[in-house]
Amino acid sequence: MGSGKSTVGRRLAAAMKVPFLDTDSRVEEIAGRDIRTLFRQDGEDAFRDLESRVLDEALSVPTTTVIASGGGIVLREENRIRLGGHRVIWLRAEPTLLASRIARQARKASGHRPLVDDDPLGKLTTMSSERRPLYEVVSTAVIDVDDRTPDEIVRACQVAIDGGLG
Repeated sequence: MGSGKSTVGRRLAAAMKVPFLDTDSRVEEIAGRDIRTLFRQDGEDAFRDLESRVLDEALSVPTTTVIASGGGIVLREENRIRLGGHRVIWLRAEPTLLASRIARQARKASGHRPLVDDDPLGKLTTMSSERRPLYEVVSTAVIDVDDRTPDEIVRACQVAIDGGLG
């Protein structure tokens, strides 16, 4: 959340000349409402169900696709299993950076971050601690995004995809 997955994913897909899918956007499309409303009306489980469905559909397509998944997609074991055998790049960022980016998005009214509304830094720090071992399991490459521009991150992703360390 806030690591730049959508921005970097779009640019990476364009550079690779392959399709791009943002799982959050696809969930909103299927649900017919934004994620904040989906959480409020149906709860996190309903969101996670749709998110898993979108991931399953995306990974079932035989075409190479850059997928920007929500940060919580790793919470379900079936999703971690589905990601096995695929290139998965973890855009790792410090919680302080994530909180500042999310605050900036909220000021622009473009955020859909219901899990961190009350205490962004505290919740992001907790989520980072809880999710880190899950990201480590599914990731084939880790790219630290702190102090890097989106274009630098895209280049690091390309190196990781081509077999470098990222």
